[in-house]
Amino acid sequence: MTASLAVTVVGSSGSFPGPHSPASCYLVESRIDGVSTKVVLDLGNGSLGPLQSYTSPTDLDAILVTHLHADHFMDLCGLYVMRRYDPRRAPDGPQVVHAPEGLARRLQLAYYGCEEPAMATQLDTRVVRDGQVIEVGSLRIVPARVVHPIEAYGYRFESPAGTIAFTGDTDTCPALGPLLAGADVVLADAAFLEDRDEARGIHLTARRAAQAALDAGGVGRLVLTHIPPWNDPEDCRAEAAELWPEVEVARPGDRYVVGG
Repeated sequence: MTASLAVTVVGSSGSFPGPHSPASCYLVESRIDGVSTKVVLDLGNGSLGPLQSYTSPTDLDAILVTHLHADHFMDLCGLYVMRRYDPRRAPDGPQVVHAPEGLARRLQLAYYGCEEPAMATQLDTRVVRDGQVIEVGSLRIVPARVVHPIEAYGYRFESPAGTIAFTGDTDTCPALGPLLAGADVVLADAAFLEDRDEARGIHLTARRAAQAALDAGGVGRLVLTHIPPWNDPEDCRAEAAELWPEVEVARPGDRYVVGG
């Protein structure tokens, strides 16, 4: 058997799109003996356009949303338009979207300004539950409830090739241990900096992200992401490097591959 697991960074900007990156979006691809499974994690502001450089947004096995802040889901409105009105191809059935409860209503209000479920013809929204495994093709996906001002999840993607984990937007919390443990690649929220951001229960600092990976144990590569445009990515990298010298910073187009 030949197996690979990869994640491509489509957007890594936190809170809103920056001059060099859309908001949160990642393409996860599992390939087993030539058979591919494609999943998108988050579809934040500005990400639908660049996503088309990597894959067809109407040809995904699933979409997962970490939480219902606009920088993580708002481009689902554009995907709805693409699926419903693009005359070049009619998708086969609605796109499955796994997300915290309330996504369908928010999308409906954002696009139509009413609560009639017209978007359900194109987007099949399913509620995520903490620890409830989601099976998509060759991927086993485990959501973990993390700490943020609203309901939010990190996701662990497991395949025969290995494991990739995302913290989602979170501060330090007990869920990060099992979420990150033994992952070949961890993409971690690093929106805050130690000497500037004192608020807790919202985001990890770059240093706390590195500490979470160390505490979890067995992590192969640590990649910082969700960095807002007002942060210098080098400041984030340097802060985390005090604990994890080989730490990396996610940029659009970066691709991390596990296995063959």
